[in-house]
Amino acid sequence: MLTQCDEDLLTRKGISKEQIENQLNRFKTGFPYLKIEESATIGNGILSLSPEAAAHYQTVWENYLNDHHKIVKFVPASGAASRMFKNLFEFLDAPYDVPNTDFEKKFFEHIEDFAFFSDLNAVCIKNEGKDINHLLSIGHYKTVVALLLTDKGLNYGQLPKGLLKFHRSGEISRTAMEEHLSEGAMYARNRDKDVHIHFTVSPEHRHLFKALVDEKRTTFENEYDATYHIEFSEQKPATDTIAATADNLPFRDSDGSLVFRPGGHGALIENLNDIDADIIFIKNIDNVVPDRLKPETVYYKKTIGGVLVDVQKQINQYIAQLESGDYTMDYLREVIAFTHQTLSTRYAEMKNLEDSELVLYLLRKLRRPIRVCGMVRNEGEPGGGPFLTYNSDGSVSPQILESSQIDTTDTKAQEQLKNSTHFNPVDLICAVKNEKGEKYDLTRFVDPDTGFISLKSKNGKELKALELPGLWNGAMSDWNTIFVEVPIETFNPVKTVNDLLREQHQ
Repeated sequence: MLTQCDEDLLTRKGISKEQIENQLNRFKTGFPYLKIEESATIGNGILSLSPEAAAHYQTVWENYLNDHHKIVKFVPASGAASRMFKNLFEFLDAPYDVPNTDFEKKFFEHIEDFAFFSDLNAVCIKNEGKDINHLLSIGHYKTVVALLLTDKGLNYGQLPKGLLKFHRSGEISRTAMEEHLSEGAMYARNRDKDVHIHFTVSPEHRHLFKALVDEKRTTFENEYDATYHIEFSEQKPATDTIAATADNLPFRDSDGSLVFRPGGHGALIENLNDIDADIIFIKNIDNVVPDRLKPETVYYKKTIGGVLVDVQKQINQYIAQLESGDYTMDYLREVIAFTHQTLSTRYAEMKNLEDSELVLYLLRKLRRPIRVCGMVRNEGEPGGGPFLTYNSDGSVSPQILESSQIDTTDTKAQEQLKNSTHFNPVDLICAVKNEKGEKYDLTRFVDPDTGFISLKSKNGKELKALELPGLWNGAMSDWNTIFVEVPIETFNPVKTVNDLLREQHQ
């Protein structure tokens, strides 16, 4: 099935023939749905903190910052922002020349409110000899859009979101990446004033990110009294997945070469695994606000940070005591209660285990990476949801599920979806070292049965694409997980360009 050219390509990518066989088999078998016990709700899998409790965790986090710990803010920032401008690309291809849809009308009516307006206006003057208002007054709407989206102007349609100007304050405009620099200094600056931020970027944009950091670093260091340590990484070629035909055979390009596709954000577990840190924050590139609105975000970031530190300390104490062999049955009951109440992890067969088996089971559950995930009440925004689901060992634990992982034809699953009260805004803080300070191998905690298959096309031909278990879904399936309710004000994504017109981005 594989030619010598195919094998040479696999070698260059770092992909084994066994991996290819497994992926092709996945196209045949598909992925199983996850079995849901129930949706996570307040008091049952989701922690709702009182002001007093939040204040306690704020103090815990501040104390942690004052120790010599390395804290990294991890931001997936690769991929072009073309979907953000989908409506404007459609306008360029439309048979009409003036705004027709509500989206188009809103964009042009408020064009001066976008942070990129000045840059776009300068490009219009340079290329057309007329400013934006003049071009619109003579009906040249598509000229303005073309200069925004294409390489004739700002090329925003091909740039990643991180390099787009999101916010403006007076004469100062900031990109999404710059907002993450600002935010990182507000809750992840340690006692030595170090701020570590890691962006995953695409190879073609890396130099642009680096150039922007080089340009802005001094300004941000002076403004926030910080020393920035900025790192970039790219999705590894070895995490690409093979494309398949409708018959589940390798899809080949017109020249006969195998076609591979990026494995989705789940591939970034490899990048995360390479980071040397005690604690890692994870947040999407487009979920940022101007400084005037950051205090609430910072407050809850510090709060969930304190929760993580508290839980990690307790877990490490339990591990040390259990390994020493110096414990009583009452102590075992305390550890069991902790796994049930704090980690929301239950195992019906636990009562049938011998004492030695019970201790081994508890150690296995405790000695895992930890993540605390902010959860927002569901008010119609898109995003995966928090559920209590069954694991392969028969235990039940918190998981973040996407709709594609749920069998919507199952009556019980439908009921639990209906009862779901919160969604995942991708607001995570992770502890990735064990009780001895040794890094976990994060790839060992991935559930390979939680990927999914989608239909795509290339050169007019349909193909099947395989996505790896999502970064905060199956890639973290075997982590200790705690859900904490955070307010909707901490979730301000930019999915379309007109989202930048929301009050939170003005």
